[in-house]
Amino acid sequence: MTVETRPGQAAKTGGQVQAEEQHSLSTAAARNLATTTKSEPQMQGISSRWLLRKLPWVNIPGGTYRVNRRLSFTVGDGKVTFDKNGSKVRVIPAELEELPLLRGFNEPVALGALADKFVQKEYDPGQIIVEQGRKADHVFLIAHGRVEKITPAKYEGEAVVGRLSDGDSFGGNVLADADGKWEFTARAVTATTVLALPYNAYKTVAGQYEALRSHVEQLGASAQRPTNRAGEAVIEFLSGHEGEPTLPGTFVDYEVNPREYELSVAQTVLRVHTRVADLYNHPMNQTQQQLRLTIEALRERQEKELVNNPDFGLLNNTDFDQRIPTHSGPPTPDDFDDLLSMRRGTRYIFAHPRAIAAFGKECNKRGIYLGSVDVDGHHIPAWRGVPILPCGKIPISEYQTSSIIAMRTGEDNEGVIGLYQTGLPDEIEPGLNVRFMGIDEKAIISYLVSTYYSTAVLVPDAIGILENVEVRPRD
Repeated sequence: MTVETRPGQAAKTGGQVQAEEQHSLSTAAARNLATTTKSEPQMQGISSRWLLRKLPWVNIPGGTYRVNRRLSFTVGDGKVTFDKNGSKVRVIPAELEELPLLRGFNEPVALGALADKFVQKEYDPGQIIVEQGRKADHVFLIAHGRVEKITPAKYEGEAVVGRLSDGDSFGGNVLADADGKWEFTARAVTATTVLALPYNAYKTVAGQYEALRSHVEQLGASAQRPTNRAGEAVIEFLSGHEGEPTLPGTFVDYEVNPREYELSVAQTVLRVHTRVADLYNHPMNQTQQQLRLTIEALRERQEKELVNNPDFGLLNNTDFDQRIPTHSGPPTPDDFDDLLSMRRGTRYIFAHPRAIAAFGKECNKRGIYLGSVDVDGHHIPAWRGVPILPCGKIPISEYQTSSIIAMRTGEDNEGVIGLYQTGLPDEIEPGLNVRFMGIDEKAIISYLVSTYYSTAVLVPDAIGILENVEVRPRD
């Protein structure tokens, strides 16, 4: 029996389907003889790395960079850490060295005795902690909450002259002189927990430990020397042209023990089997691709270290006087204005992408248009003409808060600089080299990949941080 079929259909015979005859080569078979068009190996962990790109890099052949500064007598307040046990809070004794007149005092027994004298106090929002004009006879440590320092405005109302948050302190200079008066009023903005040290309690401990009393008296005397507004030893001079006055003599004093930055290193050993390097190098060189991705990962680690390293990282080396909290939680235009006003010539602002988004939302709420500037051919959001560059290496805490960094850059501008060394053996990029380590008994080739780097802050006001920036979505 003959069954007619149309092209593209199988013929049915006796209830069975007969396969249509194949007239050309299938694509599955053809791929065995063809070279596919392929991409290079991709890596999702590559970021824009704006910090590495915009830092001015200074070559230091000696491996160490010394930052010489004028002698400064001001000792800034630091962040204090607490030990919390339920609702009870106690300052960690060693953290008392962050107070201005206890900086550098390393006597655990005396500090422990002093820590025991702090009294925990609670304040409700709007409650006054200290009042301007009253006797200053307490040292206050803020364990939790936000506090405003206010003074009367020139004509009417009040002016906010400072904001304090977790870990901040005020009244530290009371230890040297309890006869002064508060120059501001401290008011709790949120529910606030503080630890207070009465001056009489300090005197009791100082009477037992001679070293403590001597240390405070010495630093207190240094703080009374004439300084300029930056806290540096003043340079005496005379201006004017009347009469024949005697000109003052002066000299510029330097820090005796300036800060030195040594280069840090990020390293790894890249291993490639000789079989792979010999047989699978077309159309792409396997060793080169392995090396390219390894260098990308090293550069990502380098930028993370520049931000977070406890020794030279920007977040940990910013002067405490250059740190401010936000007005209300999320980053606002007012916060950015305060941050920019703390230094001359701010060149860049670096923030986590979520912090940039939070700032954009606050601008939208106020009907403010966020401008943009051209940076290396990219349209970058900007505030007051300062580009806001994304940096995903700035961490976000478990409380969904982050930090925003503003900096001035360059040696000639007394700013922030990157440090590296060029001319390394087997160098393939500035400050990065790849050294052949040999082939082992398993026929595996090893390469040592290293990059050397650090950062230096030339003067304290070269960098500032907006802290406790809320980045979580808000209703």
